[in-house]
Amino acid sequence: MTERTRPASEPVRAAARQVQGIVELLDILWEQARSQTPPPYIPASQLRVMCIVDREDGIRMRDLTQLLGAAPPSVSRLIDRLQALGFVERRACPDSRREVLLSITPAGHDQLARIRELRDQLLHQAIAAVPSPQRTALTEGLTSLQHALLSQPALHLAQEGATPADRHRETAA
Repeated sequence: MTERTRPASEPVRAAARQVQGIVELLDILWEQARSQTPPPYIPASQLRVMCIVDREDGIRMRDLTQLLGAAPPSVSRLIDRLQALGFVERRACPDSRREVLLSITPAGHDQLARIRELRDQLLHQAIAAVPSPQRTALTEGLTSLQHALLSQPALHLAQEGATPADRHRETAA
């Protein structure tokens, strides 16, 4: 690294370290919220899958597998467990008999709502302690970070106006 490029990259590194530390603290808060909900206890890997399936209703099992970067048998086992709990349902894909679409059930929505409510309470308490001008800057900064993250190909979950089936057809072409 040359002297010319180093100073410009230091603020980026510092911001990345700060975000990483915040993510680690949020992981702890989220774990507390998840463990405080009524049974059944949902492991983090299953909760991650539920959140994706909730956000991407009708996602193909293959697309979920690619998004998670996991082996198909592992994802299938995660879905088996969530289906056994009544939180996720599989249904046949109308345009391909070989594929399966995933959706959250009403019970899954209820469980996610309980977990999210506890998370919101914990996060609200922390953010309320931040002085107002910094909260405004935080909101603006987080919005920018979210846009930057969503522009990453690995996180490209939702395209404007496209259904999961539309996105599948685009990637298959």
